[in-house]
Formats: sequence, structure tokens, C-alpha cells
Amino acid sequence: MQLFSSIRLIRILPVVAAGILGFSPIANAQNSPVVADGAQLKLISNQFSFTEGPAADAKGDVYFTDQPNNKIWKYSTDGKLSVFMDKTGRSNGMYFDRKGNLITCADLHDQLWSISPNKKVTVLVKDFKGHRLNGPNDVWIDPKGGMYFTDPYYQRDYWKRKQPAIKKQRVYYLTPDRRKIIIMADDLVKPNGIIGSPDGKQLYVADIGANKTYVYQIEKNGHLSNKKLFTAMGSDGLTLDSEGNLYLTGKGVTVFNKEGKKIDHIDVKQDWTANVTFGGPHFKTLFITASHGFYKLPMKVKGSGKK
Repeated sequence: MQLFSSIRLIRILPVVAAGILGFSPIANAQNSPVVADGAQLKLISNQFSFTEGPAADAKGDVYFTDQPNNKIWKYSTDGKLSVFMDKTGRSNGMYFDRKGNLITCADLHDQLWSISPNKKVTVLVKDFKGHRLNGPNDVWIDPKGGMYFTDPYYQRDYWKRKQPAIKKQRVYYLTPDRRKIIIMADDLVKPNGIIGSPDGKQLYVADIGANKTYVYQIEKNGHLSNKKLFTAMGSDGLTLDSEGNLYLTGKGVTVFNKEGKKIDHIDVKQDWTANVTFGGPHFKTLFITASHGFYKLPMKVKGSGKK
């Protein structure tokens, strides 16, 4: 067996140690416009079946789902990981409203839920004009309190039905008074991730079925207009940072600037990266849900709308 030179060992040992401790070095992190200099992707835990739907509350605590096991987990700013709730309606994508309620896409019965801090469940949406929804997948809340959510069809093994009641896979809007559900987009193949700008003027929707991501202008009445192709890449979950950069998921995390130009890629050693959000102290940590794992990464930038 050929022996390594002492110089080569010195270069390799930190990388080996990082892997053992659950850290993954980020290539060119020193030159990244978004990742903190010298930052490493840290695996918090890989005890899950499939992680999804990360959302941060006002404190920066991050909640995420383990959908196959029907649980919502909480990772607090002091680094404690705990189960927040069992029997969560197979919650998927999530987002916090301004009152601290956790809004979840609960696709056990294809509903939109509001979960209060004391875990009281209120069903906000149970169907559309008497027809069962395909499967609410991701949700974003505008400054007025209205909720945009995607409704693709993914056949679940816990459903008795084998086909959708609604043929089109759409983007819907639940009005702030919670009285009306409006079709906002029905010309997409399979809408999935969704996120809006903090000023409520733009909405990004990932059409994972067409492998494209679009940006819309949001009108004063909540309707969408001026649909434009943002990038010829689809995504599962989406998030924005304070500089207006958009983060797409799938094979790791790919970052695009406001003009739709790719500016960075974060490699994640999992089969699929499902979703991403900012949280933690000062909202300068990127949290990533990817297959069995839940990860965090220090950043130069903050989450969208965070001061």
C-alpha cells in the first residue's frame, strides 16, 4: 500500500474529520455571494423517513415535517430538536402567519390547516366547490393575510382514491377573510414550490412538471398577471433571501439572482432536496430538508423580509 506524504495527510484529515462530525465542506464557500466564508453544511439529524416543509416562526425556530411518519418537528434557536406534533394530517409545505399559527398543507384529506401554538387545528380549506383537492403541497401568505397554495396531484399510498377529482393542477388563493377560494393559475403542468416577495408584489411558482419556474406580478386584488419565465429549471420547495435571490431545490440547492442568473449551487449528499428556508438567530442560517436528513448552513444573507 502506498503511503501518503505528510503534507497530503494534513490536507485530507480536516475533510475526513468534517465528514465524521456531520459536516460537508462547501466548494468555493469563500467566494460565494450568499454562503458565509468557510461555512460547512451540517447534518442536524438523519433519523427521518422524508423531510419537507421547513418554516421559521418569528423567533427563528424552524419547524419541518416528516411526512411518512405524520410528524412535525421543531428545531429551536438554541439547537434543541424535538417533536412538535403527532398526527399532523400528513402535513407537507408550511408557512407561519402573523399571529404565530402554522399553516400547513395537510394532504391526508387534501386540506389546508391552521395549527395554533397550543396545537389546536382549524381546517381552513376542505375542498373546492365540493370537489376534493388534488393535494395542497406548498403555501405562501401575502402581507394582507391571503394564502396562495399549489395543488399538484401525487398519488399517496395512504389514499383510497386512485385518480383526482379535479383534472387541472392549479394555484389557488384563499382570501384574507377565509371566505373564498379563487383559481389563480390553471395553465401549469404540476405546480409545486411557491414563495412571494415580502412587499407582496411578486409571486414565484415552480412548475416541476414542466421543469420551469415562473414569476408573476401580484395585483392589488390578489390576482396574478404578467407571467414570465424566471428560469428553465423546476423545483420542489422555494425560498428568497434579503437580496432577492431565489433558492430552488431538487438536486441540492441552486441559487439565482433577481435576473434569473445562476450564482451558486449548494451540494447536498441526499437523493433529493425537497425544501429550504431561513431561520435561526438573526435569520442568517439556511435550513434544508433533504430525504432522510435535516441540515443547516451559515449564510452571508438573511431570509427575505428580515432586518
